[in-house]
Amino acid sequence: MANMNSSSKGGSGRLAIYIIIAMILGIIFGYLVNTKAINVDMSYIGLLSTLFLRAIKMIIAPLVFSTLVVGIAQMGQGKAVGRVGLKALGWFIIASVVSLFLGLIFANLFQPGVGSTLQPLTPEQIAAGKGKLDGFAQGVKDSGFVAFITAQLIPTSFADAASGNKLLQIVFFSVFFGVALGALGPVGKGLVDILEQLSHVMIKITGYVMKAAPFAVFAAISTVVAQQGLGVLVTYGKFMGTFYIALFVLWALLVFVGYLFLGKRVFTLLKEIKEAFFLSFATASSEAAYPKILDALDRFGVNRKISSFVMPLGYSFNLDGSMMYCTFAALFIAQFYGIHLDFGTQLAMLFTLMVTSKGMAGIPSASLVVIAGTLAQFGLPVEGMLLILGVDRFLDMGRSATNAVGNSVASAVIGKWEGELLSVEDAAKRAAMIEEEAAATLSHHVESDKGHHNMG
Repeated sequence: MANMNSSSKGGSGRLAIYIIIAMILGIIFGYLVNTKAINVDMSYIGLLSTLFLRAIKMIIAPLVFSTLVVGIAQMGQGKAVGRVGLKALGWFIIASVVSLFLGLIFANLFQPGVGSTLQPLTPEQIAAGKGKLDGFAQGVKDSGFVAFITAQLIPTSFADAASGNKLLQIVFFSVFFGVALGALGPVGKGLVDILEQLSHVMIKITGYVMKAAPFAVFAAISTVVAQQGLGVLVTYGKFMGTFYIALFVLWALLVFVGYLFLGKRVFTLLKEIKEAFFLSFATASSEAAYPKILDALDRFGVNRKISSFVMPLGYSFNLDGSMMYCTFAALFIAQFYGIHLDFGTQLAMLFTLMVTSKGMAGIPSASLVVIAGTLAQFGLPVEGMLLILGVDRFLDMGRSATNAVGNSVASAVIGKWEGELLSVEDAAKRAAMIEEEAAATLSHHVESDKGHHNMG
């Protein structure tokens, strides 16, 4: 059994290594395509990443529903759900304010928009980007607190929420469903068991999908490098470099806060989520990492009834990297156009972003839409958005990875607060059981393949 666990652990760790290798190869391949050293139709390569992300989205709705309903039903009383929800929201609000402030501090400290080598946009460039600007305008129109309540929070039907992967609506319905199921007591136990089995099936499917992660990472990285080239990193060097320095500070702060509550175990948590971190970074998608984070939190020892509740809420309310980017990018554009914003205006901008960003849950390119709305509200040129679109994918990689770290730490800390975090020894036993199950599944598939081969 020791060998089996060791082997499985090695297999789990190898995925992170494969993802890093895929990123490096993707950069090299994309550069060769961009410089015309090789001639490849990247639409076919990019298809791998698209299919992978679609497969992940296929998993999320049933995974969130089943795990969240079971977790809430097992909590028992609605008071417990409310208590955990309030703690989670309190954490998210504080984390959002800190992230927004860090964006302001670093944008003012380094002033990436001042003395930029970028050229002002010509009327032709603005006209060419009109379609994108119109798209942002529509997103702004659909944002705000009223739109958040009517369009983002309460679903007209669960089927619509699930088909559109509207995570916050899925959470809303699942919470009601779970509370009602828990209130049934023994009568509802059969349904709870069925949904728990469904969650195990979805986790198993996740394992299958994740085997394609390195190929998806290679496709995602190579496609964006082939389109933009590495030269764009030099042109936007100050903007991107400053933003990533700010992200490093935010990562360090998240780890420090995690250390205050979890002690040295926070480093074990970071080790567990490394695959999710690299995956979200390489694909520039927080959603891609969601199933892996749940698995990592299981191994770390967080009770699934906590992680399955906090994580979906976090994906709607606790996007730390995206929050930081909103203030950072807005100030960059103001600086580029030579528009001075006093501290009071910047503070007003921060609290405006604090509110409007919560209404953007589930909207594609949410950060860009929020920034567009902020620029318009404070009289800043919205066409400045076109300046940062070229490197947004590179920045989105850092934002997505930060979101993964922030939500992982939040789930672990709230699990500790609720007394739902296993001891180091019990967590190790659970991790070993998970590894053993994974190894047994792999062994079964190998034996099955041998049997089919022998029959042939």
